[in-house]
Amino acid sequence: MLASLRACVADFRQGPREPWPQVAFAGRSNVGKSSLLNALFGQKLAQVSKTPGKTRTLNYYLVNNRCFFVDLPGYGFAAVAKSERESWGRNVTDYIVHEERLKLVVALVDPRVPTSPLDQALLALCREAARPVLVVLTKADALSRGALAAERLRVQRDLQLEDLPLVFSAKSGEGKRELLKAIAERLPTPLFG
Repeated sequence: MLASLRACVADFRQGPREPWPQVAFAGRSNVGKSSLLNALFGQKLAQVSKTPGKTRTLNYYLVNNRCFFVDLPGYGFAAVAKSERESWGRNVTDYIVHEERLKLVVALVDPRVPTSPLDQALLALCREAARPVLVVLTKADALSRGALAAERLRVQRDLQLEDLPLVFSAKSGEGKRELLKAIAERLPTPLFG
């Protein structure tokens, strides 16, 4: 996969103007967004940090000169001022509601922690804005097969999903092919080829 970082902006209106479809990656701080993106890209483009809340801008990665993957700021814990956290929330909400090129939101959930009201709010916002959502459980390698199966059912129930969430491990690469296939199926133009 050919990928390059094209822009980092606080307000989506300052992002790239190309007409290509966009896929947003959203989730609570420390859910593993950057690790997942790097695993998909096959290179270290996204900054990985041990400190939750490191991504503070909307980061646009051009993929195969056909699509943008957009890394959204994490929600929840971040060691910054409340006013800054609130402005991130506004920026993410504006992007999800108003960006016409947004074709899919990939909602990342850590299966090892209880479903957050913020995860539920993200899904509610996407449904309100009529945005397709793909829920992916990250850090799949951290749980046994049985525990992961149980968490998939719990998250499906908690977030009122029609289908079981996908699973992904940035460490082992488990779920990479399935996730890329699921993203490609939801885009109006081919992602590969």
